[in-house]
Amino acid sequence: MLATFSTSPSAFADSRFDWPLMPRPRVERIFDNPAKNWLPGHRGVDLAGTVDQAVLSAGAGTVTFAGTVAGKPVVSVDDVGGVRTTYEPVTAVVAAGERVGIGTMIGTLEPGHERCAVAACLHWGLRRAREYLDPLGLIHDQPLRLKPLRR
Repeated sequence: MLATFSTSPSAFADSRFDWPLMPRPRVERIFDNPAKNWLPGHRGVDLAGTVDQAVLSAGAGTVTFAGTVAGKPVVSVDDVGGVRTTYEPVTAVVAAGERVGIGTMIGTLEPGHERCAVAACLHWGLRRAREYLDPLGLIHDQPLRLKPLRR
């Protein structure tokens, strides 16, 4: 499940990102970007977790929001590389304006995410400007292996 970015993924080459849950979580629901912004889809990924599990900043940046949106606790971080990551439902332990590093605890996972097959799922989103991207494209934990060309 590699992300296809409409803008160059090389923009992330100098930025490190990691999973927002440890140990590495199971992906419960994949990114499903709709063809048009107003159409239904899934603008992030859902990661299996546990209630009250620590949620970590996937990258280094500045917290831009820590509060409630439509009754759900949300944390947003403007990360290095010009992207914004969002995490919900997460009760924040950080405040807007705080700088965070990769792996900094930003909150705890709450139960009750819609369509989650387990007790708690983290909805992890990624945006550049107004474009939603697949956050799994930030994770580069698999080594790149080149195979010989056969003729």
